[in-house]
Amino acid sequence: MKHHTNYNALILTAVCCMFCHTMAGAQQTLSVNGQHDGAEQQTPDTARVWTLRDCMEYAVSNSTQIRIQQANMDDERIARRDAILNAFTPSVEAGAAVYSNFGRAVDPETNTYISTTSFNNAYSVSAGITLFNGFQAVNRLRITKTSVAMGVSEEQRIKDNICLSTMQAYCNVVYYSRLAEILAEQVETARESLHTARRQEELGQKGYADVVQMEAELAEMEYKQISAENSRKDALLTLKDVMFWPIGEELSIDLSMADGAGYLPDTASDPGTIVENAKATLPEVFIARGTMENARLELRTARWQLAPSLSLSGGWSTSYYTYPGRADYTPDPFRTQFVNNGGEYLQLTLSFPIFDRLSRHSNIANKRNAYRRSAAEYEQKVREVEAEVMRAIQDRDGASAAYMQAERMAEVQQEAYRLNMRKLEQGLISPIEFRTASESYLTAMAERLNSLLQYNIKKAVVSYYDGIPYLDQQL
Repeated sequence: MKHHTNYNALILTAVCCMFCHTMAGAQQTLSVNGQHDGAEQQTPDTARVWTLRDCMEYAVSNSTQIRIQQANMDDERIARRDAILNAFTPSVEAGAAVYSNFGRAVDPETNTYISTTSFNNAYSVSAGITLFNGFQAVNRLRITKTSVAMGVSEEQRIKDNICLSTMQAYCNVVYYSRLAEILAEQVETARESLHTARRQEELGQKGYADVVQMEAELAEMEYKQISAENSRKDALLTLKDVMFWPIGEELSIDLSMADGAGYLPDTASDPGTIVENAKATLPEVFIARGTMENARLELRTARWQLAPSLSLSGGWSTSYYTYPGRADYTPDPFRTQFVNNGGEYLQLTLSFPIFDRLSRHSNIANKRNAYRRSAAEYEQKVREVEAEVMRAIQDRDGASAAYMQAERMAEVQQEAYRLNMRKLEQGLISPIEFRTASESYLTAMAERLNSLLQYNIKKAVVSYYDGIPYLDQQL
């Protein structure tokens, strides 16, 4: 009966624990370094008024999507580090074994079978490195380098999307806030008109029907004001959600962008230049191009797997043995056996792939299809970007023309509303006619406000396509 006591598992467990502890520290350091690319998280300041730029910076710095992408980038950096180590450093292993034998075994001294209890130690150190494996290590280095760059572009794409979503939500809050202010003014005007109409009814200058019509006008304006206020609250909740702002905390934003004082038409830029800048700077285009490049490297690697591989390895081992069951046996000292029983080896291995059930050929076919697919997706993305840029330029120019027309219409309707208000006070027009003028005035003011905010958004999008990030624009 042979009893084999092996301590390799205990030794390897201890080594693995030490390695995992070291890697955990390295990963923590890498994660901290990986956060340098993103802004530090901000705390909500409810005491100040937040501008659009403040809101975008807060949304970017507190976004969970950014933190998730930064973790993904840490993975890509670790993969690149592993690729560098695999390409330029050998693998080194060390082992130790201790066992006792109580049955029939081979005597390491005479190389014959014995039935005496024995005690043995074995120690070994080995190292190996791949000299050539079809440029797989080199291609893996290039792939991981591109993947890290793609991760940076993906983080920028997420930031840009967050900024655009914040801008749209911010403009919605501005729109409904100013619309509620306009309706509040009209409600106050309607109350004053109703009070005047009641006095005129008492004096016999107006009939009861006119007073009822004025009451209906006031009720409608109050309903519109409540609806606008509800829409403002909903838009503010959406803005808080986009910004990752605490829902229960107060958020005050700057409404000055609705005044139109900073309106500057921007239609002189060359569309061709904007298209070229977009193709050169947009993260989506860079990611599609990087995916195509990685697919090309993967195909090249798969083709080289048909070539032979060459590896070099070497090692050293020694042992110590004794026979506790033999009283007439005196073993050599541990140090003597440790030196005398040592041996080294050096091995150069050349491996030729002959037949592996066509798995390598199938892999080449799959990588070729992946490269064709990524190349087609890149061309499609470039074409989509060209169309998006031209559409954005048209939308910006159309929004600019719409705003200038809405501005003129608002000025005319405002003057008409003022004159009709005076006529109503003098009894020269009926309440129904004044209601029509009031609705036209409200529509003109709402269109002016909406067209101004839409133009600001469209202009920012075109500037972004022209290579200027949202956070670097004068908004």
